[in-house]
Amino acid sequence: MADVLSPVAPEVAAAHSRRSDTWIATTALVAGMAALPLAQSAWHGPEVAATLAVAAVALLAGQRWAIAIIVVAQLFLLPTIWPRAFLGHADLVSRLPALISVVAVVPGILAMKRAAAALVLVTGVPRTRFAHRGLQLALTVGGVVAVLLPLF
Repeated sequence: MADVLSPVAPEVAAAHSRRSDTWIATTALVAGMAALPLAQSAWHGPEVAATLAVAAVALLAGQRWAIAIIVVAQLFLLPTIWPRAFLGHADLVSRLPALISVVAVVPGILAMKRAAAALVLVTGVPRTRFAHRGLQLALTVGGVVAVLLPLF
């Protein structure tokens, strides 16, 4: 009975975190590589896609801080890829890279809470609950603006 009530073993939590990091990094790399060949736009999508791919490789190499860069790069990439995936009149073949990127961005966006925690460490802001929630709110507002920006 005590085994059921005991907290998760640290090695189990670490293994789950590594699997989660690998999944986020792999999907970020796919999103970056799929968005890389998209034509230059006013938002500079290929440059952001290259940054996303490099940050994904850093996370795959074990650099846990890279999740913050991945989420920020994905938020900057959204205004470029989602209009090309859903608003254009092109055929499916030309939309396919943007559709793949949109789908691959989702796991990174869902890890926004972890990215806010890593961003607190990267920026050197004191580690408080207010700092974590403030950065998480800023990332969420940035995501909403990134999705709505192409509509205006």
